[in-house]
Formats: sequence, structure tokens, C-alpha cells
Amino acid sequence: MSSNQDKKKITPQKPNYQIWIIVTLVGLIFAVTYYNSSNSTIEIGPNRFEDMVESKDVQKITIIKNQDIVEVYLKSEALQNAKYRSELENRTPFAGGEGPQYRFQLLDGSSFLTRLRVLEDETDQTIPYQIEERHDIMSFLFNWGFLILILFGFWFLMRRMTGQGGPGSQIFNIGKSKAALFDAQNKIKISFDDAAGLDEAKEEVKEIVDFLKNPSKFTRLGGKIPKGALLVGPPGTGKTLLAKAVAGEAEVPFFSLSGSDFVEMFVGVGAARVRDLFKQAKEKAPCIVFIDEIDAIGRTRGRGQMPGSNDERENTLNSLLVEMDGFSTDSGVIILAATNRPDVLDSALLRPGRFDRQISIDKPDIVGREAIFRVHLKPIKLSKEVDTKRLAAQTPGFAGAEIANVCNEAALIGARKDKNSVEMIDFQDAIDRVIGGLEKKNKIISPTEKKIVAYHEAGHAVAGWYLEHADPLVKVSIVPRGAAALGYAQYLPKEQYLYQTEQLMDDMCMALGGRVAEEIILGKISTGALSDLERITKMAYNMVTIYGMNSVIGNVSYHDSKPNEYSFNKAYSEATAELIDKEVKKIIDEAYAKTMKLLTDKKDQLEIVAKELLEKEVIFQADLVRLIGERPFKTDSMYEEFTKKVDAKDAKDAKDAKDAKDAAEKSAKDDKELDSKKSTTDTPVVTEESAETSTNGQEETSKNKETDGGNEETPPAISDSTKDLENPVEEK
Repeated sequence: MSSNQDKKKITPQKPNYQIWIIVTLVGLIFAVTYYNSSNSTIEIGPNRFEDMVESKDVQKITIIKNQDIVEVYLKSEALQNAKYRSELENRTPFAGGEGPQYRFQLLDGSSFLTRLRVLEDETDQTIPYQIEERHDIMSFLFNWGFLILILFGFWFLMRRMTGQGGPGSQIFNIGKSKAALFDAQNKIKISFDDAAGLDEAKEEVKEIVDFLKNPSKFTRLGGKIPKGALLVGPPGTGKTLLAKAVAGEAEVPFFSLSGSDFVEMFVGVGAARVRDLFKQAKEKAPCIVFIDEIDAIGRTRGRGQMPGSNDERENTLNSLLVEMDGFSTDSGVIILAATNRPDVLDSALLRPGRFDRQISIDKPDIVGREAIFRVHLKPIKLSKEVDTKRLAAQTPGFAGAEIANVCNEAALIGARKDKNSVEMIDFQDAIDRVIGGLEKKNKIISPTEKKIVAYHEAGHAVAGWYLEHADPLVKVSIVPRGAAALGYAQYLPKEQYLYQTEQLMDDMCMALGGRVAEEIILGKISTGALSDLERITKMAYNMVTIYGMNSVIGNVSYHDSKPNEYSFNKAYSEATAELIDKEVKKIIDEAYAKTMKLLTDKKDQLEIVAKELLEKEVIFQADLVRLIGERPFKTDSMYEEFTKKVDAKDAKDAKDAKDAKDAAEKSAKDDKELDSKKSTTDTPVVTEESAETSTNGQEETSKNKETDGGNEETPPAISDSTKDLENPVEEK
């Protein structure tokens, strides 16, 4: 694979300026010529010419027949005359010294010649003249310019068609792929560390990158490289960022393009570009091809097509299917695609063999959001009070793009206030800006409307404060934001995936708190509860028709996970639809009655909160604790739960580290004691028993010597034993 071709540096094609230089030079020459011809002679009248003839200053004249102009040449001695010299010095420097110096318009050629002969007779001189036709550049352009322009345009078009106008600009290259190539020379400087909060997805794509770097690790067990991976997730979750990280980490060529790059107004262009893309990819194999927003060409075939029509998108999709897994498929090309509409993709595109893996990238949880905040806060000058855990807890449901927007907005707000560092209050203002829109402090609101908004928002706050399953309150504001919001109550929902009936009912009661508060205090209702009513209506219908939380309808779900956009038939009858409407109204009326009873009992607290809102316009959770007391249902906020989990994890990690350290110290101590015992065993030790044995042996030896003292021969026993000691091996 090699190769010098892969390592060849890709230099951008320089524009061809030669044609424009030539055109500029030709235009300059024409301009100079025209300027020379028009400004080198001085315009005079016929009477002035007659004066020149009478003064005998005219050397000759030239009559230009087709232009009705007479050019006058003066004699050399006349040029020294002051009356001519002052005029001729102001001429253009391009004018020649030999003339002509003057010219005048000819009205009638025959009468002019007659008058010239009369002047010659009167002055007794002969003035030579010649008659000619002359064509200047303007006449030439007027007569032939249009034809030249047509020929030049045709030549320029043919030049581009033959491939001399740079890549991508030729009309015959319209079927060429527009994919951008990234390799070792123009590598993207984004790594997997920059794609924070996508741990599971990164593991999936890392395996593809590892397979390309070290294929033997997987092939030794019989594994094959995946042919494709589809990144699926909501907008802003980091699908394209993860693809950029793959391009930065992979040590193979990386092609990047959008699904809309295949779409063109000409028939067959999309399929041709698909074939050209895979042709280039096979030449660079092994490589990765990334197609962003693949739903632009991968929609289900046959949907929305008129009978007998030809859909260019289907031809493009068919070509893509064949190239990904067809008869002559090359396994060296890996397809990486991204979409936020997997429900509209064709089933043939999603099957294994084309996209072996579907990697789901959801919105990050609180741990992932903290990691994303850490990445985006690196270039920002932060105050010491900024806590990424608290920021992650205050942004539930935020995607990575929204978190990046919050960080940027916080930096802009801090700079707007001329701060040296970005503080926590700047991030809170940025979160409000992203959620609710721009704050409109100058919006004129009448006192009556402001009072309605204050009681409405106070109703939300008080109802949520005394409902067990309601989300904890963060702040209440009656400052207008965005296009239509005159006020808002901000809560901090928990990250949970399952909801019980009581939780949904409390949410509905909290949403109805604003409408109920208006009715209790003011005796009238307003249109300010529009968004609240939309929310509770949708929630009630979901409880009845989707989640099966109604005893009358029963455990039935009419939810279709794959709806057909052209199907107008409901999954239930008209009688069931009427029954559903009745049950939905019953649920909403029950929630309304519960909220009415709650706020009637807490009317004094409602008045206190509303008056505080009218005075301060913005109140926080601590203000509600000060005004109406602690919340009767003590629940930890998301930040507190997250902090407790982190602290518990840190404590467990510290305990495990301490236990491991103690075990290592004990093991080292045991090894040291064992080594000391071993060294003690190897050292010879003289005991009392061995000393006595040695003494007895010496006494026996001395006794033997005394007994055999008269015999000069060596005892045989002693001789044999000595022999054994001297050569024990030979004896054996």
C-alpha cells in the first residue's frame, strides 16, 4: 500500500492568471492607442485653418474621407512660433513630433477643395494634400467586437471543457466527487480527547481505528473489519465531531463529504459521483469515507414518487448500495456516516454488510456534560468560583453544541461587563439566554399585565413547592425574554427515564398553577397559559393513548414507532377516540381541581411570593425558603446527588488505594522477615550438644592412642577411614 502516492503532498491548484494578463495587456494597448489618436492633435475650426494658410504655416493636409476629418501638418519654422508652441506643449506625450498637429471637421469635401484652391491662388502657394480612408480601434471594435467576443467565449468554454481550468471547474468534471481528502499532510488536529462525553461511542469507533492500525490483533482470531458504522443521534450531540476525531486519530486517508454533495440538477450526476468517490477511495485503500447527513440520499425508496417518474435520489442510493456491498466490493474502504433521521433511511442501507454497526449518540448525562464543560472551558479565563459539576447539574438535556454555546455566551457576557475573568453568574445568565432567549428589560409592559404575570409565575412556584414529585425550583422571573415569554419559572429536572402516574400528575398540577393562581387572586384568566395548556394536553393524551395509564382505556398503546407519512387511518375507532377525549378531559379536570385546592390553602404564600416578584422581578430558591419556609418534601437536587456520588466514589477510591498501600507494605514487611530468617538458617550455629559430641570424640581418640601406644603399625580401621576421606569417589 504504500506508497509515495499516499505521501505525496497535496498542493492546492493555483489559479491560471495568464489569460487575464493577456486580456489586460491588450486592453491597455488599445487604450493607449485610442488615447494617442484622440489627444495627439488639437481640434480647430475652418476659419483657423484659413488663417494658417494665409500665414503660409501649413506644410500639407490629409483628408480622411470615411471620417470627414482634415489633419493639418505645420511647417518646422511655424512650430517655433509662440502662438503654436504654447498650444502644442500641452498635448499628450505620446504625440509624435512630425504631426499632424491640428485637425478639423470637414463638412463638404468638394467645396473644401474649391476653397483650398482659392486660398492657394490668393497666397501664391501650393499646399499638397492626400485623401485616404482610416479605421481606428473604436471603429474596428464597433464592427468586429461582437464577433470577437463570441469567439473568445467559445474558446474559453472549450478550454474549461478540456480540463485546463483547474479541478472541479470543468463542465465534463461535473460527475467527479467533491470529497475532501485528509491524510498525513493535511491532518485534522482533533483527537478523541476533544470529543468528551461520548465514551461508549468512542469505544466503537476506536476499535475501527485500531483495526486499521493493527489488523493482526483482530484477524488472528478470524475477525473481519466492519464495513461501515452509522452514527445516529439528535442534532448537536457530536456526530460530526466524533468523525473529525476519527480523521485526526486514524493514520489512513480520510474522505469527508455531505450527502447533499451527490445531489445535482443533472440526471445521473449523483450516481457518477458515488462511483468516482469509491474509485478514489479504492486507490487510497485502506481508508475511511465519512458521509454527513446521509439521509439526503438514503431515504426509503418509493416514498413520494409519482408513477412513471424517475427519481435521481433513488439512482444515487442504488449506486451507493452496490458500491458498499455489491458484486465487486473492496473490503479496504470503511464507510462512516451520520444522521439524525434514522427512521427515514432505507432498510437495505441499514442492513449488516453495509452498516455493520449503528452507534447511538444520545444527549450526555451529568457526567458527560461535566467532561464537555471541561473541554470547552479550557480557552476561557475562569474565576475560582466556577464549578463544572454545578454547571453540569444546571444544564439537563443540553447537547454538546448547546454547552459550547453556553460557554461562549458566558465569555461574551463577561467581556461585555469588562471583567477580568468569567464568573459563575455569567454562566447562569448564559444558560438563561440559551433557554429563554434574550432578556428584554426595555420592553414596555403595563402594570396590570405585570401583575398578572407575577401571580401567574408565583402560582407555578408555590404549586411546585408543595407538590411532592415536582422538580426543584431554581428561579422565578417576570422579566420578558425571547419572542413571547413575559415571565418564566425555571426548574431543575432530574435525569430519569421512567415516570410514574403520580409524577406526571404533579407535573400537570405544577403547569396549571399559573392559570389557577390567576383565577383565585384576580377572578379572571388570561392567554398567558397557552404553553402550559399545550404541555398538559399532550401529557394527558400520552398517558391515555401511549403509556396505558388510564383504567378505562386499559393497557393499550396506540403509538406507532414507524409511522407512515401517507397513512391517514387511525389505530382506533371513532367511539374509542371519543372515549379518549373524555378520559383526557377527566385527567386534566382532576389535576385542575387538585391545584385549585392546593393554592386556595396556600393563598397567603401565593400573595407573599407575587409581591416579592413585583418588587425584585427575579427571585431564587433561597428567597422562597426565606419567604414561605422550607419545602415540606426534602429531596436532593441533581447537583447534590451528583456530588454525593462523586464524593462516595472518591472515598471508595481513596479507601481502595489505602488498602492497596497497606497490603503492599505488609507484603514488603513479610518478605523482609522471610529474608532475615533465611539468612539466619544459612549461618553455622554451635550448640551445647554439638560441643559435647566434639569433646567426646577427642577423648575417644586420645584413649585409642593410649591403648595402642606400644604398636608401631597404623590401625587398619584408621587407615581405611583415611583412605575413604581422601578419595571417596573412587572408593564408591
